[in-house]
Amino acid sequence: MHHTTIIGLLTVELELPGVSSLKEKRSILKSLTNRVQKQFNVSVAEVGYNDVWQSAAIAIATVTNSTRHANQVVDTVLKWIEQNFPDLEIIGERIEII
Repeated sequence: MHHTTIIGLLTVELELPGVSSLKEKRSILKSLTNRVQKQFNVSVAEVGYNDVWQSAAIAIATVTNSTRHANQVVDTVLKWIEQNFPDLEIIGERIEII
């Protein structure tokens, strides 16, 4: 029995202009991560800049049996974040298909 397991991983670095506290940052990120999880059925975690008010790094992962599907999911999530959180500036992104 042979199964193919593909992981699509999107890491996004964000600037949060105007954020003046860690509490405000966490509120924004909680909203973002909850909405992404519900919308796309993916795993999301904050992975960097945890103690920096105006910066964040999040990782989004999907597991599938198709490289094409993994690419579609991470591309769609990235576009969705850009459209639904216009106040957040994406300063870096990395897509890995494992």
